[in-house]
Amino acid sequence: MITARSYAGQFLLALPGMEDMRFDHSVIAMCVHDENGSLGIAVSDEIDGVSLHDLLESFDIEPGDVPDTPVLRGGPVEPRRGFVLHSLDWNGHDMVAVGEGWGLSGSLEILKAIAEGKGPSRYLVALGYAGWGAGQLDEEMNGESWFPTDCTAELLFDVPAARKWSAAFAAAGVDASHLVSGAGSA
Repeated sequence: MITARSYAGQFLLALPGMEDMRFDHSVIAMCVHDENGSLGIAVSDEIDGVSLHDLLESFDIEPGDVPDTPVLRGGPVEPRRGFVLHSLDWNGHDMVAVGEGWGLSGSLEILKAIAEGKGPSRYLVALGYAGWGAGQLDEEMNGESWFPTDCTAELLFDVPAARKWSAAFAAAGVDASHLVSGAGSA
């Protein structure tokens, strides 16, 4: 089955009333969406008590002068697996260009490059991911769970995690404060 539309390179914004509370007010940066399934990284929720320095030190990587930024809860799947969403001014062996101005990497190579000051100029580090089996995301997109919108580098990297959901809706011309859960009837 080939998907009618690929959401790779876009944001998926969780709509109010979504049944899976793990995604309440989530913003998912979609990295892969094809006939085999989908993978996205949640960019709207920081992990309490886990910072970039903590993560680097857990791999015996000296943080150097790198700012100690929060690590994001990338999703419920493989929550100990790390990912870096980053600007395209760094290109490692496993880097996948995803959207306009951003890509995804998942190796220690990028963490070492960041710590050495040789990594991408902009990045977000996350643990875990959101994943869907073949056709599963397409089914969900027919329901009332997700709102797709453009994922710009500015929204991805410049807006704080806690404000990303409302900012992404605003960029799409939607006032998130007016959203209500559940379907209406006429």
